Amino acid sequence: MSTSLLLVDDDRTFSSLAASVLSQEGFQVRTARSLHETRAALAREAPDLVILDRRLPDGDGLSFLPELRAQLPGTVVLMVTAHGDIASAVEAIKAGARDYLAKPVELDDLVLRARRAAQDVQLQERLRRAESALEGRRRLLAPRSPVMQSTMQMLERIATSPRSPVLIQGETGAGKEVLARQLHLLRAEQGPFVHVNCAALPDTLVESELFGHERGSFTDARTARRGLVEVANGGLLFLDEVGELPLALQAKLLTFLDKGAFRRLGGSSELTSSARVVAATNRDLTQEVSAGRFREDLYFRLSVFKVEVPPLRARREDVLPLAESLVAELCAELGHRPVALSAAARARLERYPFPGNVRELRNVIERALVLESGPTLELESLSPGSQSPSSTVDPTAFVVSGPPRPLDEVERLYVRHVLDRMEGRRMDASRVLGISYPTFLRRLGEE
Repeated sequence: MSTSLLLVDDDRTFSSLAASVLSQEGFQVRTARSLHETRAALAREAPDLVILDRRLPDGDGLSFLPELRAQLPGTVVLMVTAHGDIASAVEAIKAGARDYLAKPVELDDLVLRARRAAQDVQLQERLRRAESALEGRRRLLAPRSPVMQSTMQMLERIATSPRSPVLIQGETGAGKEVLARQLHLLRAEQGPFVHVNCAALPDTLVESELFGHERGSFTDARTARRGLVEVANGGLLFLDEVGELPLALQAKLLTFLDKGAFRRLGGSSELTSSARVVAATNRDLTQEVSAGRFREDLYFRLSVFKVEVPPLRARREDVLPLAESLVAELCAELGHRPVALSAAARARLERYPFPGNVRELRNVIERALVLESGPTLELESLSPGSQSPSSTVDPTAFVVSGPPRPLDEVERLYVRHVLDRMEGRRMDASRVLGISYPTFLRRLGEE
């Protein structure tokens, strides 16, 4: 894939000549002759590489550099400075430029440095894809249950249609994100996997986060910013808890699904993105439609392909392999020696219904690795005697078992307990707890 390049220089003769040479080298070149034109060009499309002259008719390219880096942190910048202006070159590098060129710019030198920058861009892209693939493979386990095998086969067929929306439904903790990542991995050559938890986005920022904003579109919008729809261009945009999206934004999402086009908040230009949208929810969207909380036309658009993730209790053949995989994964994360499941633990796993699905299984194993000190894992928290002593005890009660814990740890456990009770809806959980959303994230241990 060729590298997109924006050449910013007010010297028309040099700009035309350099653009011609760089195009012959395989770059997709656009040009701008002022900061005003540069901002407009960046708003239309984010380039991989910017060659930025310092002296422009309407401002200093060096002063513009922090704004550009804030808007497009992944874009590589080569700064063009006056001959012998070492101080400016050093300042440009400190401000985030990858390299600098001194005037008069030799075309051979320009091409050489642009090639090196393009190699950096391609290397970063390969690294990002490898990390994404590793993350997906680390969490994916080939299923043994016929119902899950059928689901995986359906994903393989869906992968052959790269732009069609997909709606993944299932209980909380069943593994909807894992399936979305698997769908992304089934197409090797594509853009990034971008995960958005719609329940975690404040109503006032959700449009800006998804579709981006232009400079000055609201009080704190000091620079233009790309939204996650743009970031996911060529890849997969995973909208987790899509039922939490505000009604007003559902119409904008529907337009994007129909045309692949959108406008940033405060923008007038129509932009495009080829991101595939995969939405997930544990709610019954047909009921949400009936209640007027979810648009019917958006539901039908998202439901081109519907994938049901079966709960763990409906695929018991997968419980033990999943548990063994999670034990190995968590031992590595926690720095523990490898440990096996005892015969009693295996029997408990086979009997336990796992209302919290794979997420609960992971939590049970993590807790056992920390609290059990024997040579094998017994998973005693799953034994009948360690659960509610009688049916009179509320099964949804918050209980802290084991030795006394530090207050901050108990607080974190309670926040997670409330989050589970709210089925992963973070904004609702913070409201129930009576704390602000940033405080909620801190108490959850995510900030």
